[in-house]
Amino acid sequence: MSYIKPTFRHPSSTKNEAGFYRADYEGKISTLCAGCGHDSINASIVAACYEMNIEPHKVVKLSGIGCSSKAPAYYLDNSHGFNTVHGRMPSVATGANMANKDLTYLGVSGDGDSASIGIGQFVHVSRRNLNMVYIMMNNGCYGLTKGQDSATADVGSLSKSGSTNQFSPIDMVGLALELGATFVARSFSGDKTQLVPLIKAAMSHPGFAFIDVISPCVTFNNNKGSTKSYDFVRDHIEATSEFDFVPVKEEIAVEYAAGSQKTVTLHDGSHIQLSKLNPDWDPTDRSSALDKLQKAKTAGEILTGLLYIDPESDDLHSMLRTTDTPLNELSQDVLCPGSKILEEVNAGLR
Repeated sequence: MSYIKPTFRHPSSTKNEAGFYRADYEGKISTLCAGCGHDSINASIVAACYEMNIEPHKVVKLSGIGCSSKAPAYYLDNSHGFNTVHGRMPSVATGANMANKDLTYLGVSGDGDSASIGIGQFVHVSRRNLNMVYIMMNNGCYGLTKGQDSATADVGSLSKSGSTNQFSPIDMVGLALELGATFVARSFSGDKTQLVPLIKAAMSHPGFAFIDVISPCVTFNNNKGSTKSYDFVRDHIEATSEFDFVPVKEEIAVEYAAGSQKTVTLHDGSHIQLSKLNPDWDPTDRSSALDKLQKAKTAGEILTGLLYIDPESDDLHSMLRTTDTPLNELSQDVLCPGSKILEEVNAGLR
């Protein structure tokens, strides 16, 4: 069996507005287990970037350690990449973003990488509103070390070995909302119709965009007792809305189910259009999102969709009032203006 990816392109393949084929957004052949939800998420990332006309060389993909953190090898082969130390992806993303804010930052992590060793990093990147997309591939276990429960495993869920988890789970969506994240969503790896528009919207959001994606581990956590299995998730999903992303200046005709509609205008003029299934749902109300999330937990449901967005978000560069020119492009005379200017700055601080 060959591991070399074929270079054949179907004659009917078309380029997007940026001049790239869909295959230009793909990566190496996946070495993940057959049926792994992570591969479905990778495919959604490829689709979102292709449809958004993003130039691959203007994307920075980052990850930590774990099954999920192998994912950047499987998409955007021609993008910048950095596989960091376990749990430290947000720090590297912050440094890179501060140096060059003109790139698109896409971080991928797992529930172990984010909710255990990296939880402190997650806390600070959320509250600082760094302009990046943070996708957490959440399977509730440590797949690389034989399936032990992770910090997101639900109380009472059974592992493949038959042991019962006795500890309360960390809900990263609830944590992100509490910390002030300005775009918070949850989806399911098997729901591409929902996930692709969410990723596209997250990429257009001017701030920290967090998407928790339930991604069943087919080897260690897809058994009958697991609350992260394919069957359990499909039986307990409740979507907040029917969702589509409408890029700026591109007309899209969409048919929605009965119910009221809400259009959220993003900072760059693009839109997110929602068809509300719940009459009291407001994606711009953080308190409402937290309340709905808690009610879903009590009912044993998994709430998916866009949970919260702040359309007036100011990212870290805006808050720090950095220069319009990326820091890595500043010239020597700007970085070192001379002793006279330095003395004036020091005098103003005395």
